[in-house]
Amino acid sequence: MATTTETPAASPYDRIGGLAALRRITDRFYDLMETDPAFAALRTMHAPDLAPMRESLPLFLAGWSGGPRTWWEANPGKCMVSMHAPFGINRELAGQWADAMRRAIADIAPDDTAIADALADVLDRMARGMAKA
Repeated sequence: MATTTETPAASPYDRIGGLAALRRITDRFYDLMETDPAFAALRTMHAPDLAPMRESLPLFLAGWSGGPRTWWEANPGKCMVSMHAPFGINRELAGQWADAMRRAIADIAPDDTAIADALADVLDRMARGMAKA
């Protein structure tokens, strides 16, 4: 009797290209926020120095997509929604965030377009879900 071994499905983290790809995406995202006037309102709600965010967001996305959970180990009991609750995130700001992230993912153009599109879609829904008004 022959046995078959199934290879486990690759995680979204692996499919997107791991931490290196997530860093490229988030760097592009913050570059867009800093340079494109379409994202000016979004930029004003962030600290002048984006370096801590450039370090934090790819780590969050890594653990969230099935990779190393470094962000959660460093931030026990926290989540993105609760961390953003004190900010006045309205539909415009949520839309700017979602649009900038979607564009950053498209600009980086991961090889696995299905997972890139899925990542953009789910992050879009998450961002827009944080809007209070």
